[in-house]
Amino acid sequence: MARFRTRLALLCSAAALAAGALAPAQLARAQPAAAAEDHQWVALGDSYTAGVIRAAGNTFEVPRDGCERTDRSYPQVIERDLYGLFELTNVSCGAATIENVTDTPQHPIGRHLPSIAEDPDYPFPAVPPQSEAVGPDTDVITVGVGGNTLGFADLLLKCPELGGESSGKGTPCKDALAAGIPDRLKKVRQEYERMLAVLHERAPHAKILAVGYPTLIPQDTSSCNFGDLTQFGTITQGDLDWLRDDVLEPLNKAINNSTGTQEAASFVDLYTPSRNHSVCDDSKWVEGFVTLPDQLSFVHPNALGHRNAADHVEEAMLNAIDAS
Repeated sequence: MARFRTRLALLCSAAALAAGALAPAQLARAQPAAAAEDHQWVALGDSYTAGVIRAAGNTFEVPRDGCERTDRSYPQVIERDLYGLFELTNVSCGAATIENVTDTPQHPIGRHLPSIAEDPDYPFPAVPPQSEAVGPDTDVITVGVGGNTLGFADLLLKCPELGGESSGKGTPCKDALAAGIPDRLKKVRQEYERMLAVLHERAPHAKILAVGYPTLIPQDTSSCNFGDLTQFGTITQGDLDWLRDDVLEPLNKAINNSTGTQEAASFVDLYTPSRNHSVCDDSKWVEGFVTLPDQLSFVHPNALGHRNAADHVEEAMLNAIDAS
């Protein structure tokens, strides 16, 4: 009950502050005390955090840095939901690996995916390791990363090619690539644990929320239409089952298990609440390879998916500051 009262008070405070935002600008600027009470929040991660695709909103950096953060991605949604409670620093970046979060600069790609799409602003200057945005005053860190270290984008490129060659039959992608998946998952686990240790060292008092990946592939893959680019294109039904059971679900498990190495870290499950909202479902929270009429989406959450992520990450953030 105490936790409920605390969270209710926080939300009421946020609502009051949001109402104040409708006042004249000079009045809003006259409230430095409220801003000083903000909890410092740093959002780290890859494209599933940054947003990237147009179905997740518009990019808002001017000038663009190539990371493609969008205004309907879950960090931006939470910032609006909890206005005044958290001061957000969002350094998530499309195509980021775990090492790009930990200690390796990244060269963002923007919307440059040869030979599928060309970005007129490419190449972009390198951005610093995301962990550099974290410091002793950080209260909450959210981090959603791991898929690029696993090489999931490479699988999304290779599996349709192999599926097309097999005319939709069998498990050609599994047959060609399954042997290497355990080593990829081991790499994710090792690098994730190291990343959590670095983040804890940089922000010893912060709560770290490791955000998992949502459901992409339904349990019943017969609902996926072979050749449909708004779904998984020419990935075979058997390979979709393999990707779900032996790649994506173990990826979430590896991330979840990694949080056990840091007392300050906990896992935010997006997979379970997004069941029935996969790429192949009518009410989809994740787009397929393309979004009609002509937008490249390459299997990323849309605004509904980010809204779902925001709901669960937001709850974990409120619980984190309530417990502190």
